[in-house]
Amino acid sequence: MRASKLRVLLLSAGLFVFAGAAAAQDAVKIAVVDLDQAINATDQGKKAREELQGKQKQAEGQLKPMYERGKALAEEIQSKRFVLSEDALRQKQLDLAEIQSNLRSKGAELEGQFKVDYERLVGPLRDKLLGIVSDLGKEQGYTLILERGTPGIVYSKEALDITDQVVQRFNKKG
Repeated sequence: MRASKLRVLLLSAGLFVFAGAAAAQDAVKIAVVDLDQAINATDQGKKAREELQGKQKQAEGQLKPMYERGKALAEEIQSKRFVLSEDALRQKQLDLAEIQSNLRSKGAELEGQFKVDYERLVGPLRDKLLGIVSDLGKEQGYTLILERGTPGIVYSKEALDITDQVVQRFNKKG
């Protein structure tokens, strides 16, 4: 992912170097698009976000009981530290370590599943949006279209932003 962003940055730098020669022939036309904003603004993107939020709540629901058990056990260990026998204290500490380990493991599993779900839901939308950006670039004669948030882009005029056009075209196509 970073390599592709680095290539975009190097490509854009190269285009600016040669823009002087190209400017003699054609005017350089540059645009900026915010694909994350576009995804969130499309109807399908909103549905995907709702589904992902539901999955996140479900994951939190699975982790909460484990977290609560661990918290309660940690409080019990703290409050009864001086009245428990060494063996009983050690056993409770082992139980707490096991709960913490299970919590980390389950959290990592759910995070991995969330990433898979995110790619399944958002990946195709992103691909469609990139196709629309490419089509707009060709149709409207852009020399370069940069993604907002890409390393190297610190500022751009709002007039260069074509995100709304991309969203409108996406919603028309469905």
